[in-house]
Amino acid sequence: MAFFDKLRGELIDIIEWVDDSRHSLLWRFPRFRNQIKYGAQLIVRPGQNAIFVREGRIADVFGPGQYRLETRNLPILSTLAGWVHGFDSPFKAEVYFASTRQITDLKWGTPNPVLMRDPDFGSVRVRAFGTYTLKASDPKTLLRELVGADSNFEADEISELLRSIISTAFADVVAKSEIGLLDLASSYQELSEEVRRVVLERIEDEYGLDLPQLYIVNISVPAEVEQALDVRSSMSVIGDMAAYQGYQLGLSMPTAAANPAGGLAGAGVGLGMGMAMAEGMRVEGTGSQAGSPPPTGPTPPPVPAVVAWHIAENGRSSGPYAADQIAGWIASGRIGRETMLWSPGLTEWVGAARTPQFAAMFPPAPPS
Repeated sequence: MAFFDKLRGELIDIIEWVDDSRHSLLWRFPRFRNQIKYGAQLIVRPGQNAIFVREGRIADVFGPGQYRLETRNLPILSTLAGWVHGFDSPFKAEVYFASTRQITDLKWGTPNPVLMRDPDFGSVRVRAFGTYTLKASDPKTLLRELVGADSNFEADEISELLRSIISTAFADVVAKSEIGLLDLASSYQELSEEVRRVVLERIEDEYGLDLPQLYIVNISVPAEVEQALDVRSSMSVIGDMAAYQGYQLGLSMPTAAANPAGGLAGAGVGLGMGMAMAEGMRVEGTGSQAGSPPPTGPTPPPVPAVVAWHIAENGRSSGPYAADQIAGWIASGRIGRETMLWSPGLTEWVGAARTPQFAAMFPPAPPS
């Protein structure tokens, strides 16, 4: 096999790199004993650079084009190699091809949540992920700092380091931006460019790499924070919470008053409704009270009946609880959509998302 390798090296006098991969940053041209003939043809394609290394020293770098390797094209190598005797003997040198085109489809993400301070929600942990592109901007620095004697260096070999640098830069940029959590989505482009700039400052001079593009695809929050945001959005849509609660109470009164199982609570609701109706009729001067003198001052409405709620958890029921306690537990996540609730105005246990009073506090269920 060594004989055929030597023979192939003697016959082939074209040095080139036909790159059929998508993630190679640097590749070493294979040649028997690294021998290169005087007058050999060097072909450097667009998006490539060729680097000649002689005895551990970087001698020459060639950009795209076709070259005939001779003394006038290789002044440094000619001195190092000592081409004499008509310059017709082979010399030893290593040739590396570096890719200067963009390598795409590279992904990054924060391995752990990043802590940011929000003016509305306080300290919030967020995660982020996105994509970026990479290329070699200084092949000599790349060869000296990262590649060494490696014959084929790919972007995957440095992806872990780059993801760490990008994650650190993202944490710094988000912390300094002071952008609110609700405004992050509208600032992806601005944040992406700032993160790219910070990362580029760290890798360009040290590793000879360029980061032409970097994008933030998504910034997410923990599930409990997302649920709290949904509750807040629902409350914003409702608007006047007191008016909405009064409307819901008005809807539930007829059912509670007509339900025999309601007991004293149902009777209290019915009595309250009757007193309110009678008061309205007396003020308007109609019915049996039409001849009575008008009141000297406004009469306060009757005290509404307190609706008590019970919760079924782990096969056991607990309660009664006030409506504001139930609403607080929904906001905190203790009570979910399917948590079973019951009050004297209901004939059976129902899920929290299907109760008239608390249904609006849950986001709409996705279609099945």
